[in-house]
Amino acid sequence: MAKVSTGGRRKSKGDVPDRLYRAKELSWLSFNERVLQEAANPDVPLLERLRFLGIFSSNLDEFFRVRVATLQRLLQLNRNTASFIDADPERTLAEIQDIVVRQHKRFDSIYQDLTAELARQNVFILNEQSLDDEHAEYVREYFRRTVRPQLIPLMIDQIATFPELRDDSTYLAVVMAKSSGARKKYALLEIPETTGPRFVVLPPRGENRYVILLDDVIRFCLDQVFAVFSFKRFKAYAIKLTRDAKLDLGDDMTQSYVKKVMKSLKRRRIGDPVRFIYDADLPGGL
Repeated sequence: MAKVSTGGRRKSKGDVPDRLYRAKELSWLSFNERVLQEAANPDVPLLERLRFLGIFSSNLDEFFRVRVATLQRLLQLNRNTASFIDADPERTLAEIQDIVVRQHKRFDSIYQDLTAELARQNVFILNEQSLDDEHAEYVREYFRRTVRPQLIPLMIDQIATFPELRDDSTYLAVVMAKSSGARKKYALLEIPETTGPRFVVLPPRGENRYVILLDDVIRFCLDQVFAVFSFKRFKAYAIKLTRDAKLDLGDDMTQSYVKKVMKSLKRRRIGDPVRFIYDADLPGGL
């Protein structure tokens, strides 16, 4: 089992460093990095490389829900408890942050390489700004028929408190205005999980195939979502919150174990936040 020494620098013959073992959380991140290596491997089939990117992301979500959440809980305990488990949670969390940031940069680089490779094989990933008239018409009809009935926009200035973001759900933080320089309004849209795949297949053109991310479908049709307000200018930024997924069973002996687990599973969706992901171009102060 991986361990971290917290007893300071050991003084012995040969000046042995204080960290003889690596924290198990850091070892797990090394494992997930090997998933990225498979995504970057040109000998792996292209679609499998894309799947490896998805596996990497899913693994990282669960890592934050369980392992990082546990470390954050340990920070709330006294120093003696941290010494008992032979780990320094604060130090480990700082190292996790550095590693995850580096891995995300590599993820983005691999994704760009894969999209370029897809284009060489006549498969193009479009966004809301690169649709021609035919594809735009298809996207609007798909949105009207499939996506719009499942969207529930929340106008931020019309609610008393900011809503609880659900774990593992992706949202669009929407900024709207009726004209340039006009007062801005803000809304929140949860990306629906029941409309189908996150990528929407568009009509082909000869040998060329086209897909668009569901997020970008919604971005393209924001004027339909907020038509009643007559807004003309829209910006939307993806955000996602990961929450503590630990099961709190408590010590209430009047409930069966099964009921405790069921109640705890329901509360996992609104556990304490452990990670917040947002678009790189999200403006400060939004």
